[in-house]
Amino acid sequence: MSDLPGSLADFGPAALAAVVVAGYLVVGEPMVGHVLHRRFEGRLRTDPGARRSFYRRLLVLEWGLAVLALIVWLSAPGVDAGAVGLQWPQRWPGLLTSGVVLLVLFFVVASTRVLRSGALLEAAEPARRPGEGRHAEPSGAATLALLPRTAAERRLFTLVGVTAGVCEEWLYRGFFLAVVAALAGGLPTGVLVLVAAVAFGLAHAYQGRVGIVTTGVLGGVMAAVYLDTGSLLLPVVLHALIDLRFLLVPARALPAGRTA
Repeated sequence: MSDLPGSLADFGPAALAAVVVAGYLVVGEPMVGHVLHRRFEGRLRTDPGARRSFYRRLLVLEWGLAVLALIVWLSAPGVDAGAVGLQWPQRWPGLLTSGVVLLVLFFVVASTRVLRSGALLEAAEPARRPGEGRHAEPSGAATLALLPRTAAERRLFTLVGVTAGVCEEWLYRGFFLAVVAALAGGLPTGVLVLVAAVAFGLAHAYQGRVGIVTTGVLGGVMAAVYLDTGSLLLPVVLHALIDLRFLLVPARALPAGRTA
């Protein structure tokens, strides 16, 4: 396990700021994500630049939060780089964690093949069952709407994927778990993994229940890898690769609805 802080006193004068930022990640980020996505969906109906604009907003928001958390950590005299995962891996992941990672990678490869085949095109079309609105959205539509279609969107999405790997691992694994450990010192690894999974799943609440569960599982896996190795390096690489795999999905395999 990484050398997490044992007490909130380790953060010194930055303790309050650390708690506020961590609290925002759990409570504020789901609300902000929901609002941003709803606005994005509204613009997507009429604005051909909606995705590019949304990607830029994500870049500003994630890097802004990451820098803020970095400043808070730099102001914490008793929390060294190892306590927030900013070091080279100290050991290999355990057998159980490695097995779970392999299962996740298998799922990622399988889901990418499904997306590339275009099998989700029909499922992603607005449902038209009796009693439902004309524009009822199927599960997963929010995620599919975010995927890039044009060359310009793909270039920006590449930055978004790398940013998600770096910033979200730093925020939700390195920084957030350090604050949680400081607030409730002595928590076992399993509880920390669960807390990380719940927080990360809630941050993606705009994706619906399936999205919350899927991203929650991924968040838990990344937390387990981080705590096993003591470093954010492997989680960052895995996270970025998982997001960047969507660049392998051709535009023809994605629903064309709700675009200008």
